[in-house]
Amino acid sequence: MSSTAAGDEVGPGPRTRVRRLPERARYDRATVEAVLDEGFVCHLGFCVDGEPVVIPTGYARVGDVIYVHGAPANYALRRAVEGDSVCLTVTLVDGLVLARSAFHHSINYRSVVVFGVAHEVEDWEEKRLALAAFVDHVVPGRNAGTRPPSEAELRATRVVKVEIMEASAKVRTGGPKDEPEDLGLGGIWAGELPFRVVAGSPIADGSAPVTAPVPPYVASYRRPGVEGEGRPPA
Repeated sequence: MSSTAAGDEVGPGPRTRVRRLPERARYDRATVEAVLDEGFVCHLGFCVDGEPVVIPTGYARVGDVIYVHGAPANYALRRAVEGDSVCLTVTLVDGLVLARSAFHHSINYRSVVVFGVAHEVEDWEEKRLALAAFVDHVVPGRNAGTRPPSEAELRATRVVKVEIMEASAKVRTGGPKDEPEDLGLGGIWAGELPFRVVAGSPIADGSAPVTAPVPPYVASYRRPGVEGEGRPPA
């Protein structure tokens, strides 16, 4: 890991310094890791023959490493490890900001941009641990309640890790920022419409002759940082 990621700061580095609205920038490790730990879908960017490629994929963070995975023949992962560096981004939408003017509508969000070098995981034990981390990152506690991957399944999975070399977060909070002359437009509602990830009621797989009870970690599922149970009505 580079010196920019040492201690409590993971940036800014030459590629992660926020220049547009720099007051929204966060370079502390706690903010960056909190966003990475709450999300579970990232966009992985890299170059192939001078052309940019960006793919959505699942991920898991373990310390200063982000793991992604796919099939052994996965073209994107193979080319990612052949390049000099990759860019990985995660965005969480916290709300829609509705202003009095169309121009000032916005989104409350937390986002992270990570730069690093992608390496294929060759060590068998690290591969097992990474795949377990994938499962528990998406559904905490799930890995212990499943059959572990077989040797054939491990061979059929390519795992790539990205060591965090530098990173930055960007955060927008609060209500609309209308022009002073628009504040008197009393007939137009303005404010924030909060968003959060909410799980619905579990639906059991009916293909097996016996259905196990719903485990507590499924029944009470919610993402880290999301307050309350929050299930929609059935």
